[in-house]
Amino acid sequence: MERNFYWVEMGDVPQWLIDTPTRDSGEAFDEPWMFADGRVLSDPSHLKAQISHPGTKRAFVFSVIEKAPIVSEAVANVFRTMAPTDVQIFPVSIEGEPERHFVVNVTTVLDCIDEARCQEVQHYPEGSFPEYEGEYRWIYGLRITPSKTEGAHVFRLMKFKTAFIVSEDIKNALERVGNLGVSFEHVTGPQEPL
Repeated sequence: MERNFYWVEMGDVPQWLIDTPTRDSGEAFDEPWMFADGRVLSDPSHLKAQISHPGTKRAFVFSVIEKAPIVSEAVANVFRTMAPTDVQIFPVSIEGEPERHFVVNVTTVLDCIDEARCQEVQHYPEGSFPEYEGEYRWIYGLRITPSKTEGAHVFRLMKFKTAFIVSEDIKNALERVGNLGVSFEHVTGPQEPL
């Protein structure tokens, strides 16, 4: 039976907006996008983040610019329990918030995009950004090949690390936690009608 997967994106719901985490001193990291880059990180030690726009607190959000996944303890426990080899979990204190929060760093990167079944793929124009050569600028109607997911439950995509992909089991567990600031776009199976 084919496994189902979902692209986790910022949801269209009222929610607070959180800045990209920094060092405890407030100093930005040299690579502030590192929490969305799909690689194992050395422990960044104490992290902190500020609320850039107050709103409805959510159990799972992405930081406003670099899209670092920031979650409540209950959501962190879903990832810890169900995908321990696919992620790193780092504590982050959010200014003015007593509850514990965490950054979820996805460390598994897979080459499983099914370009032929995607609705539309956009590559970087040749010579425009040499550092992104061969990568996707954006993908609409993303589709992946489940047989190439190697048993992973959470991963990013080679050549399109923007996408934060979870298995149906993870999606269901996150929905049981509730109060999410994210949505889930199905990325397996046939394209859904527009």
